[in-house]
Amino acid sequence: MARVLGISAHYHDAAAALVVDGEVVAAIQEERLSRIKNDPGLPLAAAFACLQHSGLQPGDLDAVAFYEEPFAKLERVLVHLLRHLPRTWRAFPRALAGQLGSKIWVLDHLSEGLGVARDRVVRFDHHRSHAASALLVSPYDDAAVLVVDGVGEAHATTIWDGRGGRLRLLASVDFPHSLGLLYAGLTAYLGFAVNEGEYKVMGLAAWGQPRLREQFEKIVRLTGDGAYELDLACFAHMSDADLGFGPALERLLGPRRPPGRPWQFERADDRHYADVAATLQDVLEDILLALARKARALTGADHLCLAGGVALNALANARIQAEAGFSRVFVQPAAGDAGGALGAALLAAQERGDPRPAPLRSAALGLAIDPARAHAIAGELGLAARRVDDPAAEVARLVAADRIVAHARGRFEWGPRALGQRSLLARPRDPATRERMNRLIKEREPFRPFAPAVLSERTCDFFTAGPDDMTPFMTTIARARDDVRERLGAVVHRDGTARLQTVAPERAPELHAVLTALAARGEDPVVLNTSLNGAGEPIVAGAEDALAFWLRHGVDALIVEDLLIERPA
Repeated sequence: MARVLGISAHYHDAAAALVVDGEVVAAIQEERLSRIKNDPGLPLAAAFACLQHSGLQPGDLDAVAFYEEPFAKLERVLVHLLRHLPRTWRAFPRALAGQLGSKIWVLDHLSEGLGVARDRVVRFDHHRSHAASALLVSPYDDAAVLVVDGVGEAHATTIWDGRGGRLRLLASVDFPHSLGLLYAGLTAYLGFAVNEGEYKVMGLAAWGQPRLREQFEKIVRLTGDGAYELDLACFAHMSDADLGFGPALERLLGPRRPPGRPWQFERADDRHYADVAATLQDVLEDILLALARKARALTGADHLCLAGGVALNALANARIQAEAGFSRVFVQPAAGDAGGALGAALLAAQERGDPRPAPLRSAALGLAIDPARAHAIAGELGLAARRVDDPAAEVARLVAADRIVAHARGRFEWGPRALGQRSLLARPRDPATRERMNRLIKEREPFRPFAPAVLSERTCDFFTAGPDDMTPFMTTIARARDDVRERLGAVVHRDGTARLQTVAPERAPELHAVLTALAARGEDPVVLNTSLNGAGEPIVAGAEDALAFWLRHGVDALIVEDLLIERPA
């Protein structure tokens, strides 16, 4: 039996995950502790936090597993830069410095930073780590696995056969042809920040129509074998990873949207940009569906696991579930690069003979809040806080009164979705609640939707589909029932769908208690659930973060474990 710490780092969304005797015991993104959004740095704080949670010291570890092969990555970068000179000459110095700096020596830095013998630091292929992070915590004995992201060492898309917990690579599409980089380039074209604005593009898509299919056929095309190719002239990831797109894209679609300009859909150009987003989403779904069908044809599997950053596209996931021919689909909640830390840990544990872990039931894999510390800090700040005997009942009372509640209870979540442990909760009925949340609290674009969380056993009272393997982790969408849509005005998007979370007691007990208390009051057991953070901030982790959020943002109430603070109505 082994104790393995997995690590992802140095690109974006660094993380650590701890597997002990074949069980996932902790998984933490570095940003939650450093308070730097998408922190890419070596995640030593997250690593030590995982160990502390489990009562372990670095010397107790049998292995530290890194989520990719640094020298293979270096080889791909060097070959690419040299092959495409002189086009890459501007990018050459910075890219080479980045690879020959901290990235290439990351295994040594992990050994030194953690105090672990160098021979205990191992590494795995990037896409294999992604694939393991989904398959090995899925509820399936056997499954096809589809990994889609920007790029690992060389692969941008891979299809795996996962049988008996073992992974066999069947097919790949390699850099520079990448759906992740396609989406990133269009994200930059639309004026959003790459690696952060992709969610905005997905939300924007509902405000447009896929009218630009002819232009997109020149940007990306499906090949006959279920793969795809980009027109590389439209993209700049060959020479400028920050910009992401090239002049040919603007010749096809028109000038890029100025970053930071307020959105006004009465303007013709903003309607055009919404059409770009809608067409991109439509094309991406077509390609992912073709890849999923290819995975089914190659494996004969009845189940599918998805991983990689593109697997967080909830709209595409729902279409794959409906049309690809699989009976069940699973997406690990931290599907992006953070999830690679978990996959690497699971692979190293597997190599050491550990059993496969139980299926992942909950994303609450972070640190819990110390109630005594929360009370002490509130007292030092002079806040009018009080202890409550039944936090869930208090939250239900406030939500039923149309108040917005910051809810910080239990261990914080693994992945980018707030699933009730670090959430902003509100009544889902009034569209004005969505507008207030977007404008005054989240400070984000008005077109961005919010998600509903619903008691699992009551899902079909409000939505046209019931719970599945993705809904507990909010990685798919569902359509609201027409007869109750007016009761869900704050959580149903323009296209009639919602990124749904179904809540069972074993998965999110604190949120389940709130929804149960709402039902007991005669309210619908549904809440608007969005992440507990402001613009440009990571999601809240500890008591200090929760109380700092309260001081900076105009929410009506804050509950931190059994501590309640309210503003006058």
